[in-house]
Amino acid sequence: MAPSFTWWGKETHRGTPVVVKMENPNNWSMVELEGPSEDDFLLPNDDVSSMSPYKREKVRNKNAKQLTWVLLLKAHKAAGCLTSIASALFSLASVVSRRVAAGRTDSTDNSSTENPAVKNRFYTCIKIFLWLSVILLGFEIAAYFKGWYFSASDLQLQYLYSWDFHTFANPLAVQSVFDWVYSKWVLIRVEYLAPPLQFLANGCIVLFLIQSVDRLVLCLGCFWVKMKKIKPIAKEGAMDLESGDGSGYYPMVLVQIPMCNEKEVYQQSIGAVCCLEWPKSRLLIQVLDDSDDPITQTLINEEVRKWQKEGANIIYRHRVIREGYKAGNLKSAMNCSYVKDYEFVTIFDADFQPMPDFLKRTVPYFKDNEDIGLVQARWSFVNKDENLLTRLQHVNLAFHFEVEQQVNGIFLNFFGFNGTAGVWRIKALEESGGWLERTTVEDMDIAVRAHLHGWKFIFLNDVECQCELPESYEAYRKQQHRWHSGPMQLFRVCLPAIIKSKISIWKKGNLIFLFFLLRKLILPFYSFTLFCIILPMTMFIPEATLPSWVVSYVPATMSFLNILPSPKSFPFIVPYLLFENTMSVTKFNAMVSGLFQLGSAYEWVVTKKSGRSSEGDLASLAEEKPKHQRVASEEWTATKKSGHSSEGDLTLLVDGKPKHQRGVSVPDLEELREEIKEKEKKASRKKKHNRIYTKELALAFLLLTASLRSLLSAQGIHFYFLLFQGISFLLVGLDLIGEQVD
Repeated sequence: MAPSFTWWGKETHRGTPVVVKMENPNNWSMVELEGPSEDDFLLPNDDVSSMSPYKREKVRNKNAKQLTWVLLLKAHKAAGCLTSIASALFSLASVVSRRVAAGRTDSTDNSSTENPAVKNRFYTCIKIFLWLSVILLGFEIAAYFKGWYFSASDLQLQYLYSWDFHTFANPLAVQSVFDWVYSKWVLIRVEYLAPPLQFLANGCIVLFLIQSVDRLVLCLGCFWVKMKKIKPIAKEGAMDLESGDGSGYYPMVLVQIPMCNEKEVYQQSIGAVCCLEWPKSRLLIQVLDDSDDPITQTLINEEVRKWQKEGANIIYRHRVIREGYKAGNLKSAMNCSYVKDYEFVTIFDADFQPMPDFLKRTVPYFKDNEDIGLVQARWSFVNKDENLLTRLQHVNLAFHFEVEQQVNGIFLNFFGFNGTAGVWRIKALEESGGWLERTTVEDMDIAVRAHLHGWKFIFLNDVECQCELPESYEAYRKQQHRWHSGPMQLFRVCLPAIIKSKISIWKKGNLIFLFFLLRKLILPFYSFTLFCIILPMTMFIPEATLPSWVVSYVPATMSFLNILPSPKSFPFIVPYLLFENTMSVTKFNAMVSGLFQLGSAYEWVVTKKSGRSSEGDLASLAEEKPKHQRVASEEWTATKKSGHSSEGDLTLLVDGKPKHQRGVSVPDLEELREEIKEKEKKASRKKKHNRIYTKELALAFLLLTASLRSLLSAQGIHFYFLLFQGISFLLVGLDLIGEQVD
């Protein structure tokens, strides 16, 4: 609408200027340039008195029409939003129905080595709680409609006893029989069930508070480190690595890349390690391949030969006898005769890509520090924003490195080795007993034994090494099971050694009570017991109560502290809180398995990689492809030896020169390539699929049932917590949180 002018030239607006952009009849957008003001609908007194009645009515009708158009456009926009929401819900329902119809559950997972009887024991316990909650919910709803109103957590015992006497005097009345049964149930709750449940709840609350204090102390320590700018400092002159007169610090370094059937990520890890800035004569790279797929072995071997042609001092090793998982692989490699010539060993997992200056920024901390046994770098993640699951993992790991590892490294000179992106002094490994295959956490095992022998550790928060987070819930779940069952295995076997060791009493206390019991045992125990079992049970036994601050305020505060190291993740603080409680079922199950040496405690499943960390190197790989093909056409050597010696390699090259074994046939690479292409085509036709996780789904229905019961008692904060926690379990149980496969 065009603006109007008064006689002194002042511009006034009438109506609401609106621009409607229409690309086609079904795709338009509305931009409101200026919202309606009071002047748009009420004219000044002078204008009203000066206008004729006809003109005054015409202006009012025009304003009314414009307002109607604006309201209609906004209503259409709101309807579009509702349509989008309805469409999303319909798509979600369709995905859920297809997933349920497919019937693929975690019980049909053939990759697990766990005894089925042991595996189903935990699930059976959860199902018992679920069926009890459903029966009790029906009983409580019937009582509610019979006149039993639950305005308080406990009922009047005198009223119950008088009702019981009245019911006994008139046993034939149908309503009185129900009331008599329900009154007996309430008395049983009050006298027999509520006291032990309340005792268990109070115990879990105490453990919760102790763990929260520990988390708060760690955060205060991190704040102190940041405020005082405390960080490890290398000895003066240790960083003089660019001098050309040979005065720099260049010790002999061995780099190991253990891998097993990880053909998605082997290229970028080998390429990144071969680009490390270190004198080639003082660096040896071992590719420790435990793959049982011959095609993957061939691909990795060809990649090694390609880098040998580029001048890298790299060798390929494949074990004939694959025992001990990663620990056995590393132990076998350390038994090679040429290892005695090296002073330090650096380990990178198959999906890790160190920066070229990694050794320059880590090795100098060993100079003139003979008591330093380990220098650990921080992890960074190339796919942290891939989906909700990777975002939530990033929150946890950011806190682990920024707070736990850094604070323990600064104040205690001890922390758990992360298994990769670290530099060990070989002497420290040998004095501590080397790699042992007795648990699935060989990295934590060697760190504890080195600490007991007096070695100190350094954590470098400003040195990062890129890696990849698991993107599917299946891969993350198996990773967490290994990470939480292994420490309990280690605690069982290490406890006598810790007690008998010569370290100080306070270091023994830190190892036993903080490192193992509080952070590895108590944390998963109370998380699962308190929020997944006790809280829903208090809804059906309301005489035992949990305070609101336990349910909401303290968990929210702890989640806030956890998310501080990754401030960009603050919008996900509520999903993070709910997801951590959801993961407690997996962590609790793993903790019990490791503590009591159940079948799944020894289960090792290589975390599935998607290879996203290689996407940034596609251009360089494309340029190297012709060279790679030329190298692949050259002679392929294989050395195959029998026996138990560490030299039993598929291909063993010492000082970059292949050792040939007589009587070994050389395969045709062209046939191998054809076989590789054929298998890749078959693999591409095999569709991945999402599973249904029965334990998580059963707990979802348990929590949702308890939330319905809490409505009868008008417990607001408990109802919302149980409702959203139940929905979180439902989404995870239906595998809707991580990577989705059509």
